[in-house]
Amino acid sequence: MNIGIRLHDTAPGTLRERLGFAREQGFTCTHLALSKAMDGFRMEDAPALLTDSLAKEVRGALEETGIECAVLGCYLNLADPNEERRKHTQEIYKAHLGFAGKIGARMVGTETYANPESRFEAAPQESEEAYRLFLEGLRPVARCAEEAGTVLAVEPVSYHIISTPERAERMLNDIGSDHVKIILDAVNLLVPGQEERAEELVADAIRRLGDRIIMLHMKDYIPLEGKTKSVACGTGHMRYGQLLRFARERNLPMTLEDTVPENAEQARLFLEQIGAAL
Repeated sequence: MNIGIRLHDTAPGTLRERLGFAREQGFTCTHLALSKAMDGFRMEDAPALLTDSLAKEVRGALEETGIECAVLGCYLNLADPNEERRKHTQEIYKAHLGFAGKIGARMVGTETYANPESRFEAAPQESEEAYRLFLEGLRPVARCAEEAGTVLAVEPVSYHIISTPERAERMLNDIGSDHVKIILDAVNLLVPGQEERAEELVADAIRRLGDRIIMLHMKDYIPLEGKTKSVACGTGHMRYGQLLRFARERNLPMTLEDTVPENAEQARLFLEQIGAAL
């Protein structure tokens, strides 16, 4: 299995040091969020900061440590109702898509926020207006991904605009691009109080989205005070057999979330032990 870690969840250090820490703990790939893993990197300045020189530095560090960049994170709001901010955000995405190709990243990853400043109604993430605005924000980014030969991967989250496997399927069909795919994070699909539906949701996502899922985010959960608390794999109630069989069949990379340096390696070993028994 190709299991990785978010680079900002390793012990602190320079980019090369963090990659070295990941390698020492047995990880083979990473989720790279530049603003969280590199001191001084500001996302709002990304178009100017994502230079060929930086790409050479990052690619060199990845190759030197033998770590694959499975996903380059760009988790910004494409559904911002403020047109000026939305256009700037689109430029940041386009810059990340170009940069991804230069460093050998498989994809640029994102989520679909509903802006709290927006005019959307009480449940903004569920409104048709939010969905349409997200598609409007996504279209030029999808075209850029096509032109750059890279992929934008959208991660559904239960309280975001793309909140369910059904809505993710609709989004993919509406956008109509082979360069827009899905990151599946099963815990992010859970609604508080309905955690027992986890395996049902995973099955629905696999049925609806199939080969358009190109990466898994792996974590666990604990129901806590009416909320679903995310925790490291092996420390909650999640069952992984279905996810790991799917990952093995499709040869998908996966990265851990909600780990700390003290439990990250154990979380990896936990998944590998389950996978070996399947």
